[in-house]
Amino acid sequence: MELDVARIRSSFPALDLGVAHFDGPGGTQVPREVADAVATTMTSGISNRGTVTAAERRADVVVAGARAAVADLVGGAPEGVVFARSMTQMTMDLSRALARSWGPGDEVVVTRLDHDANIRPWVIAAERAGATVRWAEFDKGSAELTLDHVREQLTERTRLVAVTGASNLLGSRPDLPAIAAAVHEVGALLHVDGVHLTPHVPVDVAALGADFYACSPYKFLGPHCGALVASPELLAQVRPDKLLPSSDAVPERFELGTLPYELLAGTTAAVDFIAALASDAADRRSRVLESMGVVEDYEARLFARLLDGLRGIDRVVLHGSPRRRTPTALFSVEGADPAEVYQGLADRGINSPASHFYAIEAVRWMGIGDGGAVRAGLSVYTDDAEVDLLLTALAEVAR
Repeated sequence: MELDVARIRSSFPALDLGVAHFDGPGGTQVPREVADAVATTMTSGISNRGTVTAAERRADVVVAGARAAVADLVGGAPEGVVFARSMTQMTMDLSRALARSWGPGDEVVVTRLDHDANIRPWVIAAERAGATVRWAEFDKGSAELTLDHVREQLTERTRLVAVTGASNLLGSRPDLPAIAAAVHEVGALLHVDGVHLTPHVPVDVAALGADFYACSPYKFLGPHCGALVASPELLAQVRPDKLLPSSDAVPERFELGTLPYELLAGTTAAVDFIAALASDAADRRSRVLESMGVVEDYEARLFARLLDGLRGIDRVVLHGSPRRRTPTALFSVEGADPAEVYQGLADRGINSPASHFYAIEAVRWMGIGDGGAVRAGLSVYTDDAEVDLLLTALAEVAR
């Protein structure tokens, strides 16, 4: 099956406003089906989870449904799906829990390529435990993080390695299976930030070798929340801070307070929307894999068009040229402040923001500076006309 982009676009009310959204790496627009699921859940008569009243059972069904949906999206087990307010909050909580077993002499590896949400929690936790933080650099020209970059930092004292599945700044996609094999060879755990990877490719957590895999529904057409996926057996070994009467079961022991049922319903709707993009297979996991394969091919074609156009505009400088990447471009205009380019594009109905996008270590490492650069990211609802619109507008701004 092929991607029917016109049909897909008709499901996004935000696109009726006439703005071209290249800001998907920071958060995608939401299809009507997702918004309807959120609204319906909030008005359905719902309460804390339980088995006595219909309202309690309704909440329980929503939570179980969302766990199953995220598991189908990334290839995990529903019993290993943890929900949180955000990926950042979840990683902060997880890092504190894991660091209880760390001490002087232990080592944690982070990378310069990552979003700070997959750096700072581990740095803070390691420092408090007296453990050592080791930094994996990446190639400044290509923006590629290789196996060797990570392996150079591994020792028999490595306890955990945190690495991105895809850079939200540059699109770079490290070879996760190879990195995972090296990490596991020294007996360490691998925490993967899959926030930017999940919206663009078929994901199989086991094949990637991730012990922990974090993602954010609002990056794949859903509402604002976060999810962590791991094996239930591994989660059972981690003891997070929790209230005395709250459940000690996995995954509930990691979920502080009452879950946002409406957002979980929206997450399920987002996964269902993705599964139906380009597949009619019998089960949802198969539909997700087939649909995301088609999405990856479509975005690759469209991104090639965007890159060719950017290279042809005077004064536009592209940052990084990774061989494996998501459809995400970071660029500057010579002689222009990134904020001015951002504003110039916004004035022309194009959302293509400028920032460091919380990948502060990466922009500093590459010499771009804390002001960052302009980012254009494609999403499943982006079409050829919008790419042409961006290129035309950027040429005007660059002049």
